[in-house]
Amino acid sequence: MDLLVLLLSLFGCCAATSVLPPGPIDAVLGGNVTIKTIGGNLDYNFILWNFKGGAATINILTASKEGVKVGDAFKGRANMNVTNGDLTIGPLTSLDSGSYDISIISSATSVAEIQLRVLVPVSDVSIKSSLSEAIEHNSTVVLTCSAKGSFLQFSWFRGATPIVDDGNRFTLKNGELSSSLTVKDVLRTDLMGPIYCTANNTLQLVKSLPFTLIVYYGPDEVTISPLTPPKVISSKANLTMSCSALSNPPADFLWYRDQQQIESGPNLTLGVIHTRRFGNKEGNYTCKAQNKKTNRMVSSVPVGIAVIEPISRADVSGPAATLIAGNSSANISCWVTGGSVETTKWLKDNEPLAPGGRLLFSTNMTWLMIDPLQKEDSGEYTCELINSVSKAKGSYKMVVNYGPELVAVMGEKAVEVNAKVALDCSALSIPRANFTWKFNNTMTDVKTARYVIEAANYKNTGMYTCEAHNSVTGKTAEFSHFLSVKEKGALDEGLSDGAIAGIVIAVLVALAASIALIIYCRQKVPVESPY
Repeated sequence: MDLLVLLLSLFGCCAATSVLPPGPIDAVLGGNVTIKTIGGNLDYNFILWNFKGGAATINILTASKEGVKVGDAFKGRANMNVTNGDLTIGPLTSLDSGSYDISIISSATSVAEIQLRVLVPVSDVSIKSSLSEAIEHNSTVVLTCSAKGSFLQFSWFRGATPIVDDGNRFTLKNGELSSSLTVKDVLRTDLMGPIYCTANNTLQLVKSLPFTLIVYYGPDEVTISPLTPPKVISSKANLTMSCSALSNPPADFLWYRDQQQIESGPNLTLGVIHTRRFGNKEGNYTCKAQNKKTNRMVSSVPVGIAVIEPISRADVSGPAATLIAGNSSANISCWVTGGSVETTKWLKDNEPLAPGGRLLFSTNMTWLMIDPLQKEDSGEYTCELINSVSKAKGSYKMVVNYGPELVAVMGEKAVEVNAKVALDCSALSIPRANFTWKFNNTMTDVKTARYVIEAANYKNTGMYTCEAHNSVTGKTAEFSHFLSVKEKGALDEGLSDGAIAGIVIAVLVALAASIALIIYCRQKVPVESPY
């Protein structure tokens, strides 16, 4: 300072000028810093750089035309650019923080001052949590971000999104070397991202390692799929109901039927229901999800299902004896093999049957009775068994023997001598009738339905009787036909029935044409008015 006073007395008083930029200047501990002057090259006789870190002022260096002289306290750590007066110091220690001033002495003297802050490097940025794991809605979590360094500022991020103090559930509190983030009633999404904190000063920014806190939650809404299973299902069907719910950790699942636990795990198969003999009675099935960390248990909406045993087979039986119309009755029975029956239908030849007249059904429709039997009762009787998941059919073919009935003989009633004659006999009968022929009440050798005369003679004129016999019913019926054998040409007289019919039709057509012509002509003749 004695040198400075001497120089000022020689060259005149000093004036504060803008030789140095506004401060402060920040620099990293252990690094170098250059305090630059402004205004370019300097014209000076002397330059003095001084440091004031406490009460005392220490000369850093003095520069003149003869050179630069570094003070003892800064030897080996300070130098100056003789052209522009820039001061470089390093490596920096924490004691280098303080006020640096420059005095430039020439024809006019300039003095300036600037503050230097030596900053400790930002390091050891880390996050710690007050809890190792949290429960959604129940826990309050305090995260602390700590770091080393000078003049630190802290920021919090969820992924790339800043976390701010919302005055409600998120609260931030910053200190000199740490920052705390308090999350009240934590949610599962609050600490996902993951979470980072940064510590920075004007020279550095350091980011923490990612932090993720386990937040246990759930179970949420419990759902059963399929959402709408069938109300009634066959025990042979392939049905699996699955239970799911959002939960951390994954939920444990329990299945109940009408409040009775029947299975554990996410799936309930029809096999389990069937094995436990929950028959065709409908039950309400519920899935419950439990989280052992949150101690929550949530139940699904109940699903109503009835498991029905399908009908395996329908068996039908009827009379084994020979049945004769008018003399016999029939009882036809139907029973199920496997499964339960809800509805029974009876059909005959695929047409529905209804009780009435000779037809009687049992109360549970397991048998029907026909008394007495008639010929029209022959046919196929079908029993159809139905439940909610299946149906089965069984049939019995019944034959009712009857007849013979409606015996008839078809053939010529008159023929000329030497003509061939064929008489055909028919009858309604089950089984088919046996036929015999009589001629004028005398039995012949013909035992077929057709009686043939190769060349008729006069002796063949007479009464031919066909007898039809049913060997099962024991009944016989007959029909007589008279044949007349005439001489040659006797049957040519007169017109045939066809010729007569043709003549009649021709006459009628001609008459109709004549009437139409008359009507047409009358419409064409004008009629004079009487007035």
